[in-house]
Amino acid sequence: MSNTKSFQILIIGGGAAGITVASQLKGKNSELKMAIIEPSENHYYQPAWTLVGGGEYLLEDTVKHEQNLIPHGVTWIKDYAENIDPDHNQVTTKTGKIYQYEYLVVCPGITIDWDKIKGLKEYLGKDNVTTNYTKETAPYTWEVIQNFKGGTALFTFPAGAIKCPGAPQKIMYLAEEAFTRQGIRDKTNIIYGNATGKMFGVPTYCKPLEEIVDRKKIDVKYNHNLIEIKGDTKEAIFATEDGKTLTIKYDMLHVSPPMTTYDFIKQSSISNEQGWVDVDQYTCQHKKYNNVFGLGDSSSLPTSKTAAAIRKEAPVVVANIIALMNKKTPQDKYNGYACCPLITGYGKTIMAEFDYDKKPLPSFPLDPTKERESMWLVKKYILPWLYWNRMLKGKPFEPDSWKFLLRKNN
Repeated sequence: MSNTKSFQILIIGGGAAGITVASQLKGKNSELKMAIIEPSENHYYQPAWTLVGGGEYLLEDTVKHEQNLIPHGVTWIKDYAENIDPDHNQVTTKTGKIYQYEYLVVCPGITIDWDKIKGLKEYLGKDNVTTNYTKETAPYTWEVIQNFKGGTALFTFPAGAIKCPGAPQKIMYLAEEAFTRQGIRDKTNIIYGNATGKMFGVPTYCKPLEEIVDRKKIDVKYNHNLIEIKGDTKEAIFATEDGKTLTIKYDMLHVSPPMTTYDFIKQSSISNEQGWVDVDQYTCQHKKYNNVFGLGDSSSLPTSKTAAAIRKEAPVVVANIIALMNKKTPQDKYNGYACCPLITGYGKTIMAEFDYDKKPLPSFPLDPTKERESMWLVKKYILPWLYWNRMLKGKPFEPDSWKFLLRKNN
């Protein structure tokens, strides 16, 4: 009996990108023979983990079973991809099975590079060391914030790529307001150890964020990259711009850890020198292998790694695969659109939308640099609903239909 199966389209990754692409492809042609390689039983709406850490969501509100999200007629291969051989159009999984494809879509997301910060694995999830970037510790973040009695609250932003680059500061703003409500803000020193030289990668949104940290009296230390945690003495060690190190004592520590692609991508010829799936930034088509596409967090697309970016990347991938199947040249292009709902406090959000040129692309006829309650409502209620009920089902949605949100507080 053969250990090899064949599919017209094989998708690696059953997260936001994989499910959305599969749903849209099925919508275009229900007869396509497709499979998704995804080892996880559960699918999480990770953008809500900030709200879990801030006490506004329960973790169980962010999860659904993978089986209920995979489109009807798409085969779920519950396994890990282990080897991609694009020269022979096949993928080998951890269990040794071989899957051949006509077209390959690579979108497994990225993984946390725990070893980049010495001591992080040992101390995470206890003694007030936490992160919103894992499902195990996001609820612990809220526990730490609630039980905090004052002292130094330290938040970090890593060097290199990261999922949702706004998330490290969002939880800091929520914590600051929680401390105020708890009556301990005057006993608390909040420090943001930021490995970059600015508050956000898009200049338009930097100024309002700088004003917010000034208003909230947050001490931002730019070009400070966390490299070690000494949990027994509650010390965080940062590498600084001048090649030296700085040690900061903390009473609570929220770490945004460095991230990287999976080894099976790095070891494959589909990756670039940095380990990302090497695709054209406009067509999402691989630069060497025409029948390979990449999108989402594992791709080389030079934009923010967010579900909102995937929402705009997926239709381009789908259209260009359909074009190839019809013996046409891929024409659809992705403009780099990404969105980061920058939570700046309870009931306040700056909806940062932008493209490859770092130009604002607001969906609403409003000044996008302002904190708004309406955008908080979009973040907390509208976006999760649209994710589960529209995006993952391959259905289009545009914010034009949300105009009821503009009636209040704008």
